[in-house]
Amino acid sequence: MRKLLGFALYMALAGAANADLSAIADMREGDMRKLRFHSEAQTVPDHSFLAEQGGDMDMSAYKGKVVVLNFWATWCAPCRHEMPQLSQLQSDLGGDDLAVVTVATGRNEPAAMQLFFDEIGVENLPLHRDPRQSFARAMGVLGLPATIILNREGEEIARMQGDANWASENAKEILSALID
Repeated sequence: MRKLLGFALYMALAGAANADLSAIADMREGDMRKLRFHSEAQTVPDHSFLAEQGGDMDMSAYKGKVVVLNFWATWCAPCRHEMPQLSQLQSDLGGDDLAVVTVATGRNEPAAMQLFFDEIGVENLPLHRDPRQSFARAMGVLGLPATIILNREGEEIARMQGDANWASENAKEILSALID
């Protein structure tokens, strides 16, 4: 009987979580319509990338926060357009509850990455790297830019291929709802 009650509670909570994501998905307008919410949270592969400060890092460093994980490259024109908006999102919502995490995938030298950020006025986003594209491949990234939303447990709940205005009111409303 106890197992049956535990299972019923688990299913009710899972159903509520999925209903909440459905309601949040219904909020999408404009660019955010490209953001695809998954019917169930997906496990993020345990792959490392190179941290800005050096050494290996993985997404467990951000557990407990909603994460906007963006894959980009210095040669990517849409990335150049999108990155200042991601920076603005970090300024507006970033902190204890949300982090915008940027990972340059492929051959992106640190000096070129810094120059890219300097040219577009970005000072508040990390310069993490994935030079062999192993993290991007493990995450199923097929083109750039790609942005993946992780819940506080570190699971993928939504994904967008292509650039978007992450500083828009609609993007901030959606992410604020995910934080709450």
